Amino acid sequence: MQSLLEDLWLYQKSKDSRALAEAEALLAAEDESTRRQAANRFVRCVLAEAAQHDFRKNLWQSCVTYYIAANENAFSLREERRQETADEASCGKDPFARHDCSLLRRLFSLALAAEAQKPGAEMLAALADYEPFRPGSAEGTLIETLRQRLEEAADEEAFYDEICRFYRNHGVGMFGMYQAFTLAAERGAVQLQPITRTGAETLDDLIGYEVQKEMLTANTEAFVQGKPANNVLLYGDGGTGKSTSIRALLHRYDGDGLRIIQVYRHQMQYLPEVISEIKNRKYRFLIYMDDLSFEDFETEYKYLKAVIEGGLEPRPENVLVYATSNRRHFIKETWNDRRDEEHNGEIFRSDSLEEKRSLADRFGLQIYYGKPTKEEYHRIVEVLAAREGLRCSIEALHAEATKWEIRHGGVSGRSARQVIDYMKGTENETR
Repeated sequence: MQSLLEDLWLYQKSKDSRALAEAEALLAAEDESTRRQAANRFVRCVLAEAAQHDFRKNLWQSCVTYYIAANENAFSLREERRQETADEASCGKDPFARHDCSLLRRLFSLALAAEAQKPGAEMLAALADYEPFRPGSAEGTLIETLRQRLEEAADEEAFYDEICRFYRNHGVGMFGMYQAFTLAAERGAVQLQPITRTGAETLDDLIGYEVQKEMLTANTEAFVQGKPANNVLLYGDGGTGKSTSIRALLHRYDGDGLRIIQVYRHQMQYLPEVISEIKNRKYRFLIYMDDLSFEDFETEYKYLKAVIEGGLEPRPENVLVYATSNRRHFIKETWNDRRDEEHNGEIFRSDSLEEKRSLADRFGLQIYYGKPTKEEYHRIVEVLAAREGLRCSIEALHAEATKWEIRHGGVSGRSARQVIDYMKGTENETR
């Protein structure tokens, strides 16, 4: 068993295989001193992975399960792209995958209790049944579900079938386990990083704006169903729920394969690399850009224009761009921009103006979010107060909302939320 990792053909070593490597070192230890050192390294590694991914129950089996779920290789990527209803026999003809799954089952079935009987490895027994201090995340729950099914697999055939079924239903790698991502650039290279815990916003949390939400959901539903859909620009006043609307889509459509990648303005140069990584996956990706705007001297918007329109290679059909902005045209304009006269050496300023405006034109669906009226503002405050169980009269609620409006310069859904948070936090003090 000591050379199982070296014997794998499709499943490659990665950062997720460290615990497996430490297990092999533990099994290879021949004396008590070496075994104790190897056991300490193994336990520390397993506990670190458990804390990072919210493992529970049998932590060792969870490590092996996570390695299976996260490893992107020719077999796992092929099964991801298969239809969930595909003939089970169609995946049973891959001798290389069957070979690897047989070895992985042997690792998965490692009896920690037996190993714990050896001198120097006594602490291993505790890894077989462990409960974390915090509740499990969606990622941890997914891994635990797969672990239980693999544990219940009667033989190698059933073990193999469960792995195939998981890839078809959930996918593989971080796109299969997470729904939201951000970019991390190191030394000129960019990597997608999963967001392990996302907010719990829903479209119902956004009070009002029914027309806007209907337009947004209709476009998104068409997208996840593989129908033609448009890039979307949500623009208008601050605090009106533009960002909330997009974040809420994640929880509404994650079961339909929707994934969101947040890209900041300074990261636009990496968009071609991002799209190259996601274009052949079965998921539907939204490139999400929040509070998008550019100063006159900034040219990053040209990267975005190229991505939206595509060059010789068109934009993949599984990618759309959703952006929010307080500016309709993203880029700051002055009255000088509207005069065809020389300005800072440029003769035809109107040509530059049209170039700037052309970015907004590439968003086929543009949805306006305006500030609520005074009556709508009070209604939002009332609904939020009821949801939070705030005990106060309507008159007192409106009075506090009005004071907040005066102090903070206007009305919006954000200011309504702030009013309720303030009143909730000081509720006991005012009684």
